[in-house]
Amino acid sequence: MALARTIATSNGAATTAPDALSALFALGRPLVMGILNVTPDSFSDGGRFVDPAVAIARAAEMTQQGADILDIGAESTRPYGGSKPVGGDEELARLMPVLPEIVKLGVPVSIDTVKSSVARWALDHGAAIANDVWGLQRAPDMAPLIAERGVPVIVMHNRDSADPSIDIVADVIAFFSRSLEIAERAGIAREKIVLDPGIGFGKTPEQSLTCLARLSEFKRFDLPLLVGASRKRFINTVTPSAPDERIGGSIASHLLAVASGAAIIRAHDVKETVQALRVSAAIEAAR
Repeated sequence: MALARTIATSNGAATTAPDALSALFALGRPLVMGILNVTPDSFSDGGRFVDPAVAIARAAEMTQQGADILDIGAESTRPYGGSKPVGGDEELARLMPVLPEIVKLGVPVSIDTVKSSVARWALDHGAAIANDVWGLQRAPDMAPLIAERGVPVIVMHNRDSADPSIDIVADVIAFFSRSLEIAERAGIAREKIVLDPGIGFGKTPEQSLTCLARLSEFKRFDLPLLVGASRKRFINTVTPSAPDERIGGSIASHLLAVASGAAIIRAHDVKETVQALRVSAAIEAAR
């Protein structure tokens, strides 16, 4: 991890951004992306990190706990509905006092947004990765921006609403195929793309479980996979629990995801996730 941070900060975040993710992948282990929502209405921790000082302190804490990447979002995309869309000006107002300071921590920062204007500002101010929860399929300018900047992009599957009648794995595969066509037309290098099946987004709890159970089927694209099962509602359907009581279910999901090929785990509970992954790896090494 220290090597990755040195690489990410040796010449300034903006100039090293295109290589930030490949440098981390070179470590040869699953990466942990820490979640930071600077929003009042996120499903799990809405409002906790709206204050810029609190948000920056949380980012520093996750860095100390072993986060390889920090994913910052300033507009809630609540996977179960009820989110309140905000304009680009409001999203930027939430990010401006926070993102540049967090970049200084020396960990690659991912900007979680569906707006190309917000992504552009964030990349201008040191963000190293773009995280598009609509997989390049909503904002027409997003793919060209990513291609222009040469930064890695996380392409997440999403739907406007869940449809329990569909084959969700086939739907995710078709969605990824469309996203990759958009990326290719825009000139995004394939090696810059990470795929995220979007656990909880546009899916019933059962479909989220199916995506996790059949995660290896998404390896057909020969691209790194990111899984964010952290505190998601499907855990509650297995064992009733509030979002902040789902650490056990989150870790179980993430360990199985890594066993199925996930390269990045996106988590709220960084300390516990890092510990679980390290212990699991140590046990495997002792076989």
